[in-house]
Amino acid sequence: MARTQTEQADPEATPDHGKDSGTHSSGARSASGTVFYGIMKGLDAQSFVPGQRLVEVDLAAQYGVSRNSVREALQRLAAEGVVELSRNKGAAIRSLSLQQTLEVLDVAERMTGLLAKSAAQGIADGHPPTNIEQALRELTQADQTHDTEAFAAARRSLYRALLEASGSQELRRLFPSIQMPIVYAQHRPATLQKVRMRDYQAMSDAILAGNAQAADKAGIAHVQNVRAAIVRKHEEASA
Repeated sequence: MARTQTEQADPEATPDHGKDSGTHSSGARSASGTVFYGIMKGLDAQSFVPGQRLVEVDLAAQYGVSRNSVREALQRLAAEGVVELSRNKGAAIRSLSLQQTLEVLDVAERMTGLLAKSAAQGIADGHPPTNIEQALRELTQADQTHDTEAFAAARRSLYRALLEASGSQELRRLFPSIQMPIVYAQHRPATLQKVRMRDYQAMSDAILAGNAQAADKAGIAHVQNVRAAIVRKHEEASA
């Protein structure tokens, strides 16, 4: 099944390959895009949380759109695996068990390594590094100012830049399907942003050097570090 182009693409956040904010030729699609991206960004900002019910009339009022536009957005979010739709209970943000989280991370580990490797090959073949460098600067600034919303936006920009550098249509198609937005919304270890910033720097350094092997290892190591932080938090909470 072909997937929509979303802003999610990390496996961290999945990037909005179209680089838009839901604006399309028709007003109805633009309105549904407003809801779609609003909920995706709300996961980063913790204004939406896993397990939360999504009430159509409330969303329509919040975003100033029709209920038909809300339904379209919810269908799109369900196709991305972010929302679960139930005939009896309506819509809710998807919630993952620890085992499901680890399964998502297993997929993300392989895909992130592959993306980093492919992006490094693209840089070695002459793709301009400008967008990657700019996203890295934005990440660094957001990290230094402790601006979580800006950090999330910069993270999405970084993954968009990596997908562009890779030039792989299959990665563009598959990468947004990894459920990292739900993982990060549900599991927020205090050390996670520091882990990510350190890993993004290491991964970007290898990519910008055009070192595909080192980039692959750095991408895999990043997701392994995320997994370790989440498991450690779970163990501490269960102790």
